Amino acid sequence: MAAPGGQYFISSKLSTPAPHHASFADLWTTKWRQPAEMGIYPFMFSSAADFEPIVASLAASGMREPYDWDAYAAAFVSQAEKLAVVAEEAERKGEVEKASEYYLRASAVWRISRFPAPRSGLQRRAWEEGKKVCIKGLGLKPHPVREVLVPHTHRLDTEREVIPVYYLLPEGASKEAPVPTVIIFTGLDGYRTELAVWMEGWRQQGVATIVLEIPGTGDCPAKPDDVKSPDRLYSSLFDWVGQQEGIDQKKVAVWAFSTGGYYAIRVAHTHADKLAGVVALGGGCHHMFDPEWLSEVNHLEYPFDLANTLAHKWGYGNDIERFKKEASSKFSLLNDGTLDKPKCARLLLINGTEDEIFPIDDYYLALQHGAVKEARFVPGVKHMGEPMSFFIILNWLYNLFGIEADAVKQMQTLPFKPKF
Repeated sequence: MAAPGGQYFISSKLSTPAPHHASFADLWTTKWRQPAEMGIYPFMFSSAADFEPIVASLAASGMREPYDWDAYAAAFVSQAEKLAVVAEEAERKGEVEKASEYYLRASAVWRISRFPAPRSGLQRRAWEEGKKVCIKGLGLKPHPVREVLVPHTHRLDTEREVIPVYYLLPEGASKEAPVPTVIIFTGLDGYRTELAVWMEGWRQQGVATIVLEIPGTGDCPAKPDDVKSPDRLYSSLFDWVGQQEGIDQKKVAVWAFSTGGYYAIRVAHTHADKLAGVVALGGGCHHMFDPEWLSEVNHLEYPFDLANTLAHKWGYGNDIERFKKEASSKFSLLNDGTLDKPKCARLLLINGTEDEIFPIDDYYLALQHGAVKEARFVPGVKHMGEPMSFFIILNWLYNLFGIEADAVKQMQTLPFKPKF
């Protein structure tokens, strides 16, 4: 802990429950309605109108914590399937733009039904169905995103053979004219099907994007409870990146979101020679695993049971108490020596000072160890410091790549506005 007296910077706020934990109805009215209407996280590619009957049903049922995840997910199925049917009919008629929109709107409904992580049978089905319609919708765009199965050449025999990624290479990129590349590490609940929202904006700047999940989420093949699995994962990824003639190998950067920030800090140390720069947005490295922190976060900023979701992600299933007991000694980047390595890629640590998901204390700690790092803290703002942090990061990456671009214009590509 970095505050005086061995306290977290937000210690005084840890015992105050957020209102959205009272019920799903409160979650919607106090936290989710506005982003749904704006078409932003976690409602990328969605229309708020698509969620109206779902919200009404869940509110009427009195859905609240602790959630029955199959019962929760069941409320979304009919709407997601209806939207997919509209998309299929539009595609048959050659109405490509409409088909793309409705496939993506269907993917958004499937996404929220498996949120924050597919922990039940129906939520796992939602993840599979959501992937299908998402790549269909993205594939019908004027500049289609494609899925690539990257060979996991450094895997253990117990790990899957491929790393599924989304890939978008700007037209004109070639061996003679390679382009910069942003590799996006996703977070705890937003997978490649969601973080794809950034890809078109980067394409417009002449920058390629690769989006993949972190261990323990989505389709990531790395063993979530193996501390060395990320190193193997990223070695395989960079082998593949090095074979892409359209990518400028001297201008490859990682931008990691939320929990992905933990892996960004790690990869900046383990694969420094592969990277021009790394952005760890809203991540953690040590105090995120403190038992006293994990014992409070289920009633704070995160929409659901954060500590339980983290335990699931790191391979502990429902055994939250064992996770709290073991996580720090096993996964802390301080305890394993990562933070004290002398070699580190150029690394930007950025977050909101009031983060209730991962303590800002972790970034203070990182600055006190090992190689020199860069940092920007957004005062008075919670997790990830958005939206200001996005503008800071975009301009940092523009500078890193030596390109002239307008962060405001790129940010305007994010909100989803349904046309049909």
